Amino acid sequence: MDHPTTLHASSGGTPTPGSDPGPRADGLSVEGASTETQGPAIILVEPQLGENIGAAARAMANGGLTDLRIVNPRDGWPNPRAQASASGADWILDGARLCSSTEEAVAGLTKLYASTARPRDMVKDVQTPRQAVAAMRSWGPNGMGSGVLFGPERTGLRNEHLVLSSELIVVPVNPRFSSLNLAQAVLIVSYEWYQGGLDPAQEKPQRYDRGARPANVAELLNFFDHLESQLDAAGFLRPPEKRTLMVQNLRNLLQRAELTEQEVRTLHGVVRALSGRRREDLPPSPTGSDSLG
Repeated sequence: MDHPTTLHASSGGTPTPGSDPGPRADGLSVEGASTETQGPAIILVEPQLGENIGAAARAMANGGLTDLRIVNPRDGWPNPRAQASASGADWILDGARLCSSTEEAVAGLTKLYASTARPRDMVKDVQTPRQAVAAMRSWGPNGMGSGVLFGPERTGLRNEHLVLSSELIVVPVNPRFSSLNLAQAVLIVSYEWYQGGLDPAQEKPQRYDRGARPANVAELLNFFDHLESQLDAAGFLRPPEKRTLMVQNLRNLLQRAELTEQEVRTLHGVVRALSGRRREDLPPSPTGSDSLG
């Protein structure tokens, strides 16, 4: 059986699959561009719009996938609209394989899934994208030898496509509205592929703090004293028998915020402003500033 044909752009200097894509012509960097084929093949069967092909390539790049195969695109190939909507994922489009039939596109694959919202009364195992990706990773090195079929935008995969697959992928979404754009479906599979390769030990929440230093205990206690003194003066912390519990609740609330040193200075300024006292009548703040900057 013939293998799919790899397309190369006619202009010089265009990267081929497995090569370094290098900088873009517009001067923007291609960050995260893969230098080798990895993961399952993404097979677009009779896609209609070039924009959707480009968006699918962009989704693949997000998930670290590189093997794109296109079966009989309606508007021909290459397609400049695909290039425009790929938003820099040019190396995937440049290495895309154009195929004349679905059978040609899946030649050589040993595990084939079909993405569909309608099983069409076929007796096949149905998996979520996450389950399918886990199986792909266990099937072969780095998912090689596996592939996922995606159908035309208007109709989805037909029965003759579904019978080629061993299992179906159905995205668990709102059953009252299960329609997905082609690129959305590709993105979900690509995302699950990428997530499946992450080290769980490194999946801790991240915080973007612009390099600000976390407030230390002394700074927090100084602010608590400042805030509570002003609340006492305003008559908020009453009746007296409830003051301790109210203070504890306030401190716990502010501790959960994980304030930075700058945010504590800002809150000192807020309390001063709300207390109604003139700045020049107040002692300087512990750090000399309560600006918002």
